[in-house]
Amino acid sequence: MKLYIIANRLPVKVANPDGTFVFSRSEGGLATGLDSLQTSYEKHWIGWPGICTNKEKDKVEINTKLEEMNFHPVFLSDANIKNYYEGYSNSTIWPLCHYFFAYTLYKYCFWQSYQEVNQLFCDEICRLVRPGDKVWIQDYQLMLLPGMLRKKYPDLCIGYFHHIPFPSYELFRILPERAEILKGLLGADFIAFHTHDYMRHFISAVERVLHIDFKLDEVQIDNRTVRVDALPMGINYELYHKASYKPEIKQAIDRTRKLFGNHKLILSVDRLDYSKGILHRLHGFATFLEHHPEYHNKVTLAMVIVPSRDHVGSYAELKTKIDEEIGSINGRYSTIDWTPVCYFYHGFSLEELTAMYYVADIALVTPLRDGMNLVAKEYVATKYENTGVLILSEMAGAIVELTDAIQINPNDTEQIENAICQALEMPEKEQKERLKRMQAILSVQTVNKWATDFVNEMNTICAKNEWLRKKHITASTIAQIKLKYNQAKQRLLLLDYDGTLAALKLHPEDAQPTPELINLLQQLTSDPANHVVINSGRDHITLEKWLGCLPLSMAAEHGAFYKENGAWHKNTEKFEWGTGILSILQMFVDRTPRSHLEIKETAIAWHYRESDAWLGSLRAQQLVSALVSICTRQKLQILQGNKVVEIKSPDYNKGSEVRRLLVNKHYDFILVMGDDTTDDDMFQAVPPNAFTIKIGAVSETANYNLSAQSDVLHFLRAILGKQKMTLADESSKNLLISSFSFLKDLLLPNKK
Repeated sequence: MKLYIIANRLPVKVANPDGTFVFSRSEGGLATGLDSLQTSYEKHWIGWPGICTNKEKDKVEINTKLEEMNFHPVFLSDANIKNYYEGYSNSTIWPLCHYFFAYTLYKYCFWQSYQEVNQLFCDEICRLVRPGDKVWIQDYQLMLLPGMLRKKYPDLCIGYFHHIPFPSYELFRILPERAEILKGLLGADFIAFHTHDYMRHFISAVERVLHIDFKLDEVQIDNRTVRVDALPMGINYELYHKASYKPEIKQAIDRTRKLFGNHKLILSVDRLDYSKGILHRLHGFATFLEHHPEYHNKVTLAMVIVPSRDHVGSYAELKTKIDEEIGSINGRYSTIDWTPVCYFYHGFSLEELTAMYYVADIALVTPLRDGMNLVAKEYVATKYENTGVLILSEMAGAIVELTDAIQINPNDTEQIENAICQALEMPEKEQKERLKRMQAILSVQTVNKWATDFVNEMNTICAKNEWLRKKHITASTIAQIKLKYNQAKQRLLLLDYDGTLAALKLHPEDAQPTPELINLLQQLTSDPANHVVINSGRDHITLEKWLGCLPLSMAAEHGAFYKENGAWHKNTEKFEWGTGILSILQMFVDRTPRSHLEIKETAIAWHYRESDAWLGSLRAQQLVSALVSICTRQKLQILQGNKVVEIKSPDYNKGSEVRRLLVNKHYDFILVMGDDTTDDDMFQAVPPNAFTIKIGAVSETANYNLSAQSDVLHFLRAILGKQKMTLADESSKNLLISSFSFLKDLLLPNKK
């Protein structure tokens, strides 16, 4: 079995300087961490090789060489790079996720290319993947890919990690393709982010854009669960921590010390990007020099900026402003033997960069927004038996772990100035204590642990989904239930109404039975062996109005009323609601737009199906908290259902009605169908040999699952033998497609 790691770029650089292809491994944190990942799976990479070519001969040569290393190239054209990578990925998604809305550029050709390239990646994965393999997709360039793969192979185990910030809903909603992006991501079984903030923003966006509700960190889609978590990425700690003992780095340390002399060294290392706060940092340093002349000729800022996208307009403009600001500072303060800002507009080797980390007295890391920022972690890790102070932006994901850094708001130049002063004046003992505490965290939360944790959690949720899929009703399940149905002499059919027999409606009064449903219930009740019971939370007046003409039994208001042999019976007296409960509920109606109260004889329900998802969920929690004490005193039960909070007597529920029915008569076939958490009471009240079916989200207590409410009537007709069960829900169709595709791939020769 294989683990396919999917990234925009392969961890190898392919160059063609003199007509001969040269291959060199990348030393990025992701490649390093995944190379050391301990797993029983054979690791393969899929991605762009970093070179564009239209010649088939070149593609064959590159592919042959890369596949020796378990690398599988996806060849992109110059137009793809322009529109998919530089366009949608880095001119639309990147600025939006980093809160630079003014830099966000929308072009339809960008979006079109983004879809096309994600499809190219999907095609390559489908060419290679086999049953039992796992796929781990990396980052924002491939957000549509999980959904594309899910449509092709519904059973495939898919993980996705988002390496940049995920913006708040208010910003993400600006994206015209927001729904398609979210649906694409939800194709994964497991989705992870660097911090809980990004995780929270993602969940909020899904709930508000797609109107899908999470339960804590999970959401159910069709017959599977999608789990979301925060897993901060680490570094190769050992690589940096004792690097100063290596001979080549010792030499680099000596060269660095000679270069900067006795000056206190402040180090900043960034890729050229507007999200890194480089100009703000320079302004803060200039303010420091202006207000603290005593540090002139004593402190040097070494600024390493790695070129990136500098041919793009916004980046070229940023480069010009940086050059001007550095020139202004040096022009104003430099002397013959002192340059305040030493500017390096190029990358450094690992040895040279590690030496700079080791020598630097201060690391100034002040991004305006950053997914994680590994520079801060590398600096701290390198400080082996020497001192140093980390100044870190509170907008960087790394701040969650590196709490002993001096935290600053990068937008406040005065804070940057004060932080530099604090760092320069910090006693060595305090510096070492802070570093020791941060190193204790980094030494455990390594990049290898990050990768291992991700794969383990992905495996866990995929195993759960495999178990959930076994609950999904298939043709063989239907045949089994139908056989038992035909053999039975006395049958009990317990059916919920809303969300089961009838689709959920924004306005509950619109859920009246269709002629199709009435016809089906007539067929079920026409068999004298069938005892059909509608077990609902609705009030008995509505149920009688809609279904009273049929010869069936009914239970209303969660068992407070039941109809048997044509007559309604009451299990409890009409409850007189006190002003306390009513006033609380009315207050929540007033404070939650589009929510409303439903007052029944024996229960009262607050509905928030039409309300904003986030606000409705918040108000539901607040309402339960406000009601707990008063309901406890009055011995009332609080039920939380699907977009409803209900208050009723604890003496009856859907389960108590089932137990009453089972006492009166013996049944050799029992079928129970429901869609809500309140239906779990029914599932738990019947014998183990009953057929219990949850509609929608899979239930721990039900034996089987139907993904869609629209499949319920098809299922019941199939049991009756009136029609062949059609696989109406998309997941069932995809299950067949997946099986066929896997067989085709195994039996037919590969074609590329």
